[in-house]
Amino acid sequence: MSNQTVISVENIGKTYRISHQVERQRYVALRDVLAERLKGFLRPRSDAPAISPATEDFWALKGVSFEVKQGEIVGIIGRNGAGKSTLLKILSRITEPTEGRVRIKGRVASLLEVGTGFHPELTGRENIFLNGSILGMSRAEIKAKFDEIVAFAEVERFLDTPVKHYSSGMYVRLAFAVAANLEPEILIVDEVLAVGDAEFQKKCLGKMQEVTQGGRTVLFVSHNMSAVQSLCHRGILLKQGMLVFQGSAENAIGRYLDSAAVSTDKFEDRHLSSCLSLTRMEASPPAVRCHDGIDFILELQARADEVISDLILVIYSIGGQVVAIVDLRSPDGPYRLRLGAKLLIRSRVVALPLVEADFTIAIYINSNSVCHTFLNLLAFTVLPADTIKEVVPREPRFRGFVELRKMIEVTVS
Repeated sequence: MSNQTVISVENIGKTYRISHQVERQRYVALRDVLAERLKGFLRPRSDAPAISPATEDFWALKGVSFEVKQGEIVGIIGRNGAGKSTLLKILSRITEPTEGRVRIKGRVASLLEVGTGFHPELTGRENIFLNGSILGMSRAEIKAKFDEIVAFAEVERFLDTPVKHYSSGMYVRLAFAVAANLEPEILIVDEVLAVGDAEFQKKCLGKMQEVTQGGRTVLFVSHNMSAVQSLCHRGILLKQGMLVFQGSAENAIGRYLDSAAVSTDKFEDRHLSSCLSLTRMEASPPAVRCHDGIDFILELQARADEVISDLILVIYSIGGQVVAIVDLRSPDGPYRLRLGAKLLIRSRVVALPLVEADFTIAIYINSNSVCHTFLNLLAFTVLPADTIKEVVPREPRFRGFVELRKMIEVTVS
């Protein structure tokens, strides 16, 4: 990784003017429009000004500043509507910022939407040359990479078929293959990879790692926290159009999930369904060392007569992967609750084997033969055990989730 800055974003903002209907109008059919026009010819002309809808300025981005070094993979995360796609469109020079300045050094290839830069009437072969030209490649460069692009996209059989007949997955495979294999200095990838299947997503993530090893830069937007954590060096967290955190990818994901998790002081009378409320939930202590004990406490209140046949606590990693489950079912059979009754369960895990990381808790309930899953109810932290503090690799992709205690027999001869 170089110290050379290839992307510099200085206090950019983007605003859109949106309209609001002043008063709710009934459904208007074509006959109503024609009748109103006819009345307009017959009634006297009025000098009263026409009523226009109210408008307001909506800031999709506001005051965003950051830098990206050559060879970095930067993950941009945030909830829907946080401004991620707007930011990428500005960096791709598709739209102009309302304020601020962006400096980019190098050729940019963007993969923002399915079919961007493709002509539906042209074949896959023709679109490879068209899309390559849009990205600033010469015909000779495209021809030199043509076979590699086709092999990566796995569309050999459909190469001479108009792309309007392609599925969305085929579109994405071909578009990504062109963008990644024509060697841009900066590759910008939006959530579009979610369209592809799991095998192709794995290929894409591997290709992006390969791209950065050649000194090129990747900006990656995704809701797949596991992919962001394993792939990205740094993370940028956007919230309501503003940059609220930038730092390591792991810390950015932690901030994102912390903001999504429900804190313990908001559990009072939290309705899980029409028949159940969650009135208490705790991880005690909220920060625990690896291999120490931890209590999970939850309290449910019945809002009707209730039979709970399954109750399972699920522990998720910050990447959204299921790490472990804690079975909270009773050995005596289903929990049977009358209206207003409370069920308090304390489950103690004697030695939690999870390595240092942040985790979130969900619960799975089967009540009255209806299944419910409730995510991001609580977050807790696992600290490193003193015995492994300096041993566990800091790189998340090599660390895993569980540290197994073992007996070792060593013979030296």
